[in-house]
Amino acid sequence: MKQPPMNHDADKTPELPEDRLEGRHPVMEALKAGRTVDKIWVARREGRPDPVLGRIIRDARDSGTIVSEVERTVLDQMSLTRNHQGIIAQVAAHDYIDLDELLKRCEKNERPPFLILLDELKDSYNLGSILRIADAAGCDGIVIPQRRSVGLNAAVSRASAGAIEHVPVVKVTNMTQTVLKLKEKGFWIFGTDAEAGQTYDQADWSGSLAIITGSEGEGLSAALRKHCDFLVSIPMRGHVNSLNAAVATGIIVFEAVRQRWAASGQR
Repeated sequence: MKQPPMNHDADKTPELPEDRLEGRHPVMEALKAGRTVDKIWVARREGRPDPVLGRIIRDARDSGTIVSEVERTVLDQMSLTRNHQGIIAQVAAHDYIDLDELLKRCEKNERPPFLILLDELKDSYNLGSILRIADAAGCDGIVIPQRRSVGLNAAVSRASAGAIEHVPVVKVTNMTQTVLKLKEKGFWIFGTDAEAGQTYDQADWSGSLAIITGSEGEGLSAALRKHCDFLVSIPMRGHVNSLNAAVATGIIVFEAVRQRWAASGQR
């Protein structure tokens, strides 16, 4: 009886996405090289500790990486190589920039700076789209929190259509402290809020600006809302009365840019 042809591709190790590392050695080397590692998932261990994993975890936490201990079955489900060795890491598809460095760059411009702050945005497509918006509008950079937020992963890179290479992104440990620091630097802080009495087209968008967009589900957090100088809304008359974060950000950002260009005589 004739045997079916062998499928050699079935034995090949699946190609990992550019933002994923699996196994102890790849993760360890990435940390040694100073690569930005957004998050590490490590198998929860009962009983005798594992010295190698312990050292990786210490190095990761020292570099500011979020470390999440999970059951090994979770890693089994996440793994593409089936050889995760108890650890999987998500690395940034692009490097972040320090906030002070971003502000120094802004000082070199001949126009007031314009930043976008994202409050715990979770969706990769939204962040990628906002990167495209920021690039098209000429914004100076985007700020995201370290925790409870999507980072610069491969999906964000794809959704940005190349804008990730041109828009600086800052990752901060505390958004409230960042807002207060920006206010000390002379920034006006605008928050998006569906219940705000002032609509986005009524606001004065001159000067140094930072616009905060809230998360997809909860919107702007109360902690950040109270530090905003102004809250603006987008009037809607439809049945759903809801826009995703990227669309809402685009509407507001381009109105701000329109006003700023008009004031400077640009078109």
